[in-house]
Amino acid sequence: MSGNRTFTMLKPDAIENGHMGKIIDMIIQAGFSIKAMKFTQLTEEQAKKFYEVHAERPFYGELVEYMTSGPIVAAILEKDNAVADFRALIGATDPAEAAEGTIRKYYAESKGRNAVHGSDSDENAAIEGKFHFADSEVF
Repeated sequence: MSGNRTFTMLKPDAIENGHMGKIIDMIIQAGFSIKAMKFTQLTEEQAKKFYEVHAERPFYGELVEYMTSGPIVAAILEKDNAVADFRALIGATDPAEAAEGTIRKYYAESKGRNAVHGSDSDENAAIEGKFHFADSEVF
């Protein structure tokens, strides 16, 4: 069913700083159920493929390097209006602009090290979810 699943990724800074459990708890407390989850580390090839939409941007190389610098947690979440509700929960990309009570306000270090990824549309949620859970039927 469109609109009830989204994809998230807890980024290397969130894992490195010990925020994984707190972020997962915020997600659950916000009414999301976890349909799939894995702790993994992206290879350079995987990171380049996942972020290929940004390949021409000046920050692409730095982004790939950052996303391969440590483990991540990839997850498929379910809730009515999942994409929009999750985007609200994570807050603005820049933690200085993120609303109080959001994941990025609490746990992001900077615009570049912002703790968590959230899909920006139902279509991208399906693409990103399938990228990380290709052998699963969670989307």
